[in-house]
Amino acid sequence: MATIKDIAKKLNISTGTVSKGLNGASDISEALRKQILDTAAEIGYTKRGSNKIANRKLCVFVENMDYYLEDDFGYDIILGFKQAAFNENWAVEVVPISHIVQERHTYDRFLISQGFSGSLILGFAYDDPWMDSIKNTHIPTVLFDHYTTGNPMVGFVGIDNDEGIELALEHLISQGHKKIAFLSGEDTSMVSEFRLTAFKRSMKAHGLSFIPELYAVSSYSVGARPETVLSLINNGATAIMCGSDIIAYSVIRACEEMNISIPEQISLVGYDDLPASEITNPPLTSVRQDRIMIGKSGYFTLYAIIQGVPLSRNFLRPTLTMRKSTHTL
Repeated sequence: MATIKDIAKKLNISTGTVSKGLNGASDISEALRKQILDTAAEIGYTKRGSNKIANRKLCVFVENMDYYLEDDFGYDIILGFKQAAFNENWAVEVVPISHIVQERHTYDRFLISQGFSGSLILGFAYDDPWMDSIKNTHIPTVLFDHYTTGNPMVGFVGIDNDEGIELALEHLISQGHKKIAFLSGEDTSMVSEFRLTAFKRSMKAHGLSFIPELYAVSSYSVGARPETVLSLINNGATAIMCGSDIIAYSVIRACEEMNISIPEQISLVGYDDLPASEITNPPLTSVRQDRIMIGKSGYFTLYAIIQGVPLSRNFLRPTLTMRKSTHTL
């Protein structure tokens, strides 16, 4: 295990100066402090005592995801993570993060400076500055709906998207649907790629073609535009599989505006099974992610990595909650 002496030797400075840099003392320059933190990250140093009961601290970084209210997607994930961590005497801090912060501070430097022993990362996109540095991090890290290879310090948690999409398509196909559209989220998100690949694979397995005209990209945060929904319907779709419930809600609103009846004229399936899906008009059939369990799984994966068990991918099984937004042809 790397020590303060190792950092001091590498930088040719005293151990006292290293200690000041690691603990945020005001009597050394910011440039030297950053150099100390970067060197600590490079050689895999963690603060002495950071895993003792009184000092154990984990972080949940959140970007591009709502989590303040009970109906928000990230709320239950963070709650599940906190519940599991609390049972084993870890403090948890939730840190909203931005591109600007990521550009100002390297990932490892930020965690070491704050005394975090590891982190769960929610909502990151492909182009986030920290995604490249996470590939080589020395600090235990778990990504939700993102995956990187080659680093035993980084794990992945999420839902089995192959199984989730298959559950939805089996339901629609059993109702006679063959022209099924897929309305995805942003292509900057890895989970969009996972679900699109799963959709294509499942359609092929059922002897159905993936039709490019029945595929469109939307936004996980604001949903689809009415003209996008109308285009899918005009191109012959009898059902729409959405990449999230938020997208499905926008389809419901668009259909209301255009006097298109769900499910009589178009069947609809969401993904996530957020609480609001019970009260949409009509109530939304949706692939359910147990977000409490995702959060707990995130903690268990992170703690295993902290203990030297190099877990990789940890998938939970989804279920399908059937309501009234789908209809037999």
